[in-house]
Amino acid sequence: MLVDDIRKYCKTLHAVTEDIKWGNDLCFCIGEKMFCVASLIEPFGISFKVTDDEFDELSNTEGFIPAPYAARYKWVLLQDAHKITKKQLQFYIKQSYELVKAKLPKKILSKL
Repeated sequence: MLVDDIRKYCKTLHAVTEDIKWGNDLCFCIGEKMFCVASLIEPFGISFKVTDDEFDELSNTEGFIPAPYAARYKWVLLQDAHKITKKQLQFYIKQSYELVKAKLPKKILSKL
């Protein structure tokens, strides 16, 4: 998936905002909390939150590494988007969205 494909998919999710952070990363948020980050420059990479069990498995899978600065929060970095299918990537993005959304305070959820 290319950045435009990721953008299109993320924007289909309810109440998603996007922003460019750190000069070259496209960040997608729910309730001002990031759930997906895509690099806008080479080497292309995409980071997202996963479950605890998936974190250990994916961190040891070819094409994935623990996400720099965010691994302690169970984020992984997919270094090569060709290592998984479009459907798998959409699954992980949607799951990340749901994991982050589930931790939002009720006050913020009610405003979404």
